[in-house]
Amino acid sequence: MTVTLDLIAGSIAGAAQVIVGQPLDTIKTRAQIAPKGMFKGNWDIFAQTVRKEGIFALYKGMLSPLLGIAGVNSLLFASYAVSKRIVSPFPEKSLKEIALAGGMAGAANAILASPVEMFKVRMQGQYGAAGDQRLRAVFTEVAKDGLRKGIMRGYWVTVAREIPAYAAFYAGFEYQKRRWLATHPNQSIPVYALIGSGSFGGICYWLACYPLDVIKSRVQLARTPPSGINYIANEFRAIISAQGL
Repeated sequence: MTVTLDLIAGSIAGAAQVIVGQPLDTIKTRAQIAPKGMFKGNWDIFAQTVRKEGIFALYKGMLSPLLGIAGVNSLLFASYAVSKRIVSPFPEKSLKEIALAGGMAGAANAILASPVEMFKVRMQGQYGAAGDQRLRAVFTEVAKDGLRKGIMRGYWVTVAREIPAYAAFYAGFEYQKRRWLATHPNQSIPVYALIGSGSFGGICYWLACYPLDVIKSRVQLARTPPSGINYIANEFRAIISAQGL
């Protein structure tokens, strides 16, 4: 029963995260994938998007993560719990062990996170033209390329992103939580301290994986699927060559 309640609570929290964070995520994704010179910066992305497409354009692609959030969170929580037991049988774990378990959970999480983000990025990469598609049409078009080159395109770069991202998130969250407990012995940790710890973990998440997130977004939006086992390195070189670090 406790596990079920945790999963339900996690799904509700994840849905709230998507709803609150989607406008910023759209701005982030468009900054990553827009042709050079299309926007002058993040504020310009926001202004042009609202002016040309309306305020709800900031929520493009939200349906995909909303539909997938329960599965993604369930897989992540379960994978993290199993990974902690694999890393160490003892209840008290070092931050290195926490990071290792988080990285393992992130690798497993990529199985669902990759297709969810594939459709989200495809929706966010539409700029209000007459031919813009709804999610169902985007799914149909992507599915024509099959599983590996279509729905699961960008899977390996998603794995490469999720490993350091969740290693950093869980380690950062645990580090901040332990700091609070060290200064407030014999007290249960309050909600505001958990929120602060989660915020710190989120910052660590993006610091650890942002360059790989840029590569993932560009790979998933490209007209043609990537080729070769070195497509992550090839896309990295292409970005540096065209736009710099």
